[in-house]
Amino acid sequence: MSKRALFAVLLLTLGAIAQCAAAQPAIELLIGGKTQSFSQQALLARTDAAEIHVPRDVAYGTPTTYRAVPLADLLDGTAIPTDSVLEARATDGFAAQLPMDLVLNRNAATAVAWLAVEDPAHPWPKLRGKPVSAGSFYLVWIGKQAASVRSEQWPYQIARLATQPSPSSRWPVLAVDPALPATDPVRAGQSLFITQCLACHRLNHAGSADTGPDLNVPMNPVDYFQPAALHRYIRNPASVRDWPGRTMPAFPPDQLSDREIDLIVAYLAYVAHRKGGQ
Repeated sequence: MSKRALFAVLLLTLGAIAQCAAAQPAIELLIGGKTQSFSQQALLARTDAAEIHVPRDVAYGTPTTYRAVPLADLLDGTAIPTDSVLEARATDGFAAQLPMDLVLNRNAATAVAWLAVEDPAHPWPKLRGKPVSAGSFYLVWIGKQAASVRSEQWPYQIARLATQPSPSSRWPVLAVDPALPATDPVRAGQSLFITQCLACHRLNHAGSADTGPDLNVPMNPVDYFQPAALHRYIRNPASVRDWPGRTMPAFPPDQLSDREIDLIVAYLAYVAHRKGGQ
């Protein structure tokens, strides 16, 4: 082989390697103003990466085993602002707001967050009814109380993890009147809404998600749903109306009780009179 031909082959090989590296998915961490990026290979090669078993996998609905990294370990050495949450943004516009005390917990007697990483050599199965898997990065929970972690706090296809101010301070239009008693059901409904609904929807244009419609402008669901129908719709959208491309999932009682659905509806009814935050 001539030197020119050998050089051409070398260039093609280097180009293929660079293209492969560039094409590999990566997750971005923006923590307290510091930005880091991790490829699948980099995370899988970490010394703290381990094989974990998830008995109750929210995305797949079956016991599952993953190669994963403790999320708290990824955040070690970073300056986490006070009164912040960890926002997990997915490639489809989903944006979960995760309490920092939950994220940083390492006590297996409760629930511990792990970042599961899809191995390109061993792809995960596709999600039920979807053309994609939960990868390349999926936040899962193990520990004695992992089942208590809300369904929307298991974000998959994560593209970025970033510290953000708490939702109520970041978006004041979500807040309720400070004069409301601490025991008012609307306050509990607000908390549930931020955890379970804000991950997909906005309200009064507030929120990071781009998956579902705004739930207060131009109209609030309480404006056009009878209470029983809205309750049923939240429980299982397909039982009320269905269409190709529907993305809103059902929420079985182990994820949202009837009482909790009623609390979310109470919060929606409260903000229905505050269009645009007025």
